Amino acid sequence: MAKKQKKAANGGGGTPATVALAAAGTPFTLHAYDHDPASPSYGEEAAEALGVTPERVFKTLVADVDGELTVAVVPVAGQLDLKALASAVGGKRAAMADPAAAERTTGYVRGGISPLGQRKRLRTVLDSSAATHATICVSAGRRGLEVELSPTDLATLTTAVLAPIGRA
Repeated sequence: MAKKQKKAANGGGGTPATVALAAAGTPFTLHAYDHDPASPSYGEEAAEALGVTPERVFKTLVADVDGELTVAVVPVAGQLDLKALASAVGGKRAAMADPAAAERTTGYVRGGISPLGQRKRLRTVLDSSAATHATICVSAGRRGLEVELSPTDLATLTTAVLAPIGRA
């Protein structure tokens, strides 16, 4: 069962993502749930635990676009279109990044990578479907912790480009 927690003065959970949100004065709601390590999909597990449609829960993926790590934020209900991601940032080729490089660069572990508060700020692309929702959920920086915020705030804080990079 998910537990809701409103933004607290200390960042509401103490991850780099929540600290960044609090420092920016961005309104958000923190959602914690009991993560099952055996779950085959972190994002679908989060959607189910939070009682939110998978179209409103977004996963954070790290890809290599022409040798540069790039963050893609897409709905858990679909997949990342690597060709569309490359095109969105003016690149030619994209491939999923080495998981160890993604973890080392962002400072987060797989399944808990947040687009916010990363160790090294990476170029970010947010799937344009996010704009159809008042709020979306993304990882708050660890498995079993999601942050709900407006897609506009997420795009602003990450300086994300909005582009159709997801596919069903």
